[in-house]
Amino acid sequence: MSTLTRAGLAESIYAAVGLSRNESAALLEAVLDRMKQALAEGESIKISGFGTFSVRQKGRRIGRNPKTGREVPILPRRVLVFRPSQILRDAVDTGQVPSAAGQS
Repeated sequence: MSTLTRAGLAESIYAAVGLSRNESAALLEAVLDRMKQALAEGESIKISGFGTFSVRQKGRRIGRNPKTGREVPILPRRVLVFRPSQILRDAVDTGQVPSAAGQS
């Protein structure tokens, strides 16, 4: 099992779109930077056919140290949540990716 990396994504953009390798990497970085900016500002990102990224606020709560059993306060924080679309879930379940040609 392999891992898809930024370099792999940039290479896929290069092969599919025909931009130079540097332009493909710059395009990928611009998209990722915009996504980071939107999430940092609390916006959601919905990519049709893929899923939704959103930021959720978790409140202050009491946790327990598993080693000592002692109660420890857990401070409020924001967490990133990803909810996959049904299309992505089906593709992962079946191992088959639907053709992008029929989608717009």
